[in-house]
Amino acid sequence: MIDFEQKPSYDVADLVEIVRILRSPGGCPWDREQDHHSIRRDLLEEAYEVAEAIDEESPEHLREELGDLLLQVVMHSRMEEEAGRANLSDVADGICKKLIYRHPHVFGDVTVSGSGQVLENWEELKKKEKHQKTASDSVDAVARSLPGLWRAEKIQKKAAKVGFDWDSVDGAMAKLREETDELQAAIRDGSNVEEELGDLLFAAVNVARFVKTDPEGAMTAACDKFARRFRAVEEAAQAQGRELSSMTLAEMDALWDAVKQREA
Repeated sequence: MIDFEQKPSYDVADLVEIVRILRSPGGCPWDREQDHHSIRRDLLEEAYEVAEAIDEESPEHLREELGDLLLQVVMHSRMEEEAGRANLSDVADGICKKLIYRHPHVFGDVTVSGSGQVLENWEELKKKEKHQKTASDSVDAVARSLPGLWRAEKIQKKAAKVGFDWDSVDGAMAKLREETDELQAAIRDGSNVEEELGDLLFAAVNVARFVKTDPEGAMTAACDKFARRFRAVEEAAQAQGRELSSMTLAEMDALWDAVKQREA
């Protein structure tokens, strides 16, 4: 039995100690076997579950998911401590110093006119901090691990800062149509389909940026809408005593159109 005091309530220090115990020789075999790479996906999944709790506007669910995400931070910090490189306090020290450095209008003598200037200053300070001397450096610094649509949006914003951008959404829309034609040609020829599909998605993100729409949010909404309508189509088919697998595409499409009309 591990020597650990169980209490009515716990704090961050207790979480750090629990993780230390789990990773210790007398702790949990599974936890001891993990490394940064093996739980990398867990970290990403927990971050998305926090986002889902925010969308649900559920304080209880948010508190739970923040705890799961905090566990991931503590786990990775513990692994670094075991390797003799850093601990949770070092992690906290780093982010504290970053926040102080990037908020000179709060912790220094810089004056700003509003949140817009705060963001501009933040980007400039970030460039200095990361030793980004060129526009290409800023583009290359966008994390490859971001969801594709968000990465595309961030890259486009970096390029736009130096004027590499369309004058209006009309140019972005024209490019989208051009990329659609190129994808159709690639499919017809049976070559470069993946590349052309990527170009089409990249162009679609450009349009989303001009109309001030989060591309990932738009995709999530489209997925939700499809799932909702697909369920309604299946329920309509079942009301007729039929299964979707036994219907033709034209029959299912007719039910789909009926569902769309009801939602209009």
